[in-house]
Amino acid sequence: MAKEKGFYEVPSLAIEGFIHCSTEHQVAGVLERYYKGKTDLVKLVIDTTKLTNKLIYELAPSINQEFPHIYGTINLDAVVEIISLN
Repeated sequence: MAKEKGFYEVPSLAIEGFIHCSTEHQVAGVLERYYKGKTDLVKLVIDTTKLTNKLIYELAPSINQEFPHIYGTINLDAVVEIISLN
């Protein structure tokens, strides 16, 4: 669906105004907390220098870590790799 649209988006963009992202070292913890037992997951590797929308690191107080949030869709040319997590 993203290929037809020319960008990637998720429901959190409409609900919260941004797309939740993680740095490489945060991925394992996010998978454990929110996606345990889920299948068919992929990781999008993003070249943040190519993003056309704003990227802001913001604090997640529940775990006292800053996470990257993209305030808008993710343009497909910023996605440099798609990795299956299963």
